[in-house]
Amino acid sequence: MTQGRKYKLQPRLIKGFRDIFAETYLARQWMIEQVRSVYEKYGFVPLETPALEYVDNLGKHIQETDSAEEGIFAFRDDDEELIALRYDLTAPLSRVFAQYTELTRPFRRYQLGTVWRDEKPGLGRFREFYQFDIDIVGSNKMSAEAEICSVICECMEKLNIKRGEYLVRVSNRKIVNAMMESCGIDHSDEKGNPTFKCLTTLRAIDKLDRLGMSGVVDLLGKGRKDETGDFTKGAELTSAQIDCIQKYLAVSSENRQKACDELFEIVKDTEVGQEGIDELRQIDNILQVLKIDEERVVFDPTIVRGLNYYTGPVFETVLTTCKNEKGEEVGFGSVFSGGRYDGLIERFTGQKVPATGASIGLDRLLEALKVSGRIKQRKATAQVFVTTMDKNLTAEYHKLAHSLREAGLNTELFMGKGKLNKQLKYADRWDIPVALLLGSNELAEGTVSIKDLYHGREIATEIADREVWRKEQPAQMTVSRENLVVEIKNILEKYGLN
Repeated sequence: MTQGRKYKLQPRLIKGFRDIFAETYLARQWMIEQVRSVYEKYGFVPLETPALEYVDNLGKHIQETDSAEEGIFAFRDDDEELIALRYDLTAPLSRVFAQYTELTRPFRRYQLGTVWRDEKPGLGRFREFYQFDIDIVGSNKMSAEAEICSVICECMEKLNIKRGEYLVRVSNRKIVNAMMESCGIDHSDEKGNPTFKCLTTLRAIDKLDRLGMSGVVDLLGKGRKDETGDFTKGAELTSAQIDCIQKYLAVSSENRQKACDELFEIVKDTEVGQEGIDELRQIDNILQVLKIDEERVVFDPTIVRGLNYYTGPVFETVLTTCKNEKGEEVGFGSVFSGGRYDGLIERFTGQKVPATGASIGLDRLLEALKVSGRIKQRKATAQVFVTTMDKNLTAEYHKLAHSLREAGLNTELFMGKGKLNKQLKYADRWDIPVALLLGSNELAEGTVSIKDLYHGREIATEIADREVWRKEQPAQMTVSRENLVVEIKNILEKYGLN
């Protein structure tokens, strides 16, 4: 470093993390409130747990070192205990349920919180992100799954995603395991872990939407070379096993009852398969009562999730149509997923405790809402902007802003420097819909001038003559102080901002 010159610190952001500014934050807050209202409508109650948990609570295993493995951020405390930032919200829920035995069963909770994953970041994948979960712990009834499907549907529609634009796809891990057994594929080894053939087969099934049946067949056989020349080793199944899986993948998802009938023929010789089919039929019966048809929820055997985690029904929600402003289809994957996990709490209690739940991908779904224009993003919380044209009226500007806040209007009083044009440009940049002008003349007459900035922007291109614009002052009106609040609220209502 050059002598006499101060070191200049470079601002840096950790890879995989991000700063969230008002436009995104406010849009996400709107989403959270919509989803929360649906959760509480169904009787779920809030729970908050610490960001830090003991590593064994999370079910993650770290060797006797200080380095984090298994995708978690971890460290050792003064007692040499391994502690980590929570990886998800379900593991802390399991700890809570096991620790507080007085909790009433079933325990229906929702939780919003940040989670952290020490994984390679990528497009739309961050190391720190929000989850917003619902779970029902202590019930083995398929009514729980049916209600969660109903909650998902209501949340999607509350977020301006119409019926026909989303689809909840339901499967069952028991049926997947039974299918493997019927096809002669060992789905677990002597330690209960999935075998290589099982893992490779399920990963191939999971790629059906992207690769089509021919691509899946390649991955079930010797393997597949992609367009870049990279080769992916296959499961090396026999032709009879591949035919068996193709039959499974050919099951129709257009009708839930028909799907159950076709799946039954494949897994009827296994007890676990029959259990899985019966569970799907129970879910279907309740969905029919709730008038939730195949436009919203289907049974799709290609859904495979959490090999060592889920024990029964699983579900994924996808956007069936999402187009950007250019009319191009954009894919976002699963946006609201979950399933039954009856073995997770057993780690604490020694006994299986039935549990099921789902988590909405707030950040991913927010991006979809932005791309498809389903959400209006605002940069400011202010509804009204009070300009300050005359320094001699400073007290009056404060008085005016205070009266509007007392009337329930979010109001910003300009604190910077600059003439009126600069102040109005400032309000425009922050996307504030209404600006107020108060000068000595207005003060004497007991009036205030209101500028509808949104409308002004809309018609700005329609008036080519600058002089006409200056004289006519479109999107501006002068009202009495008594009528000010009413007129402002009328403007805000016009834009759905009241």
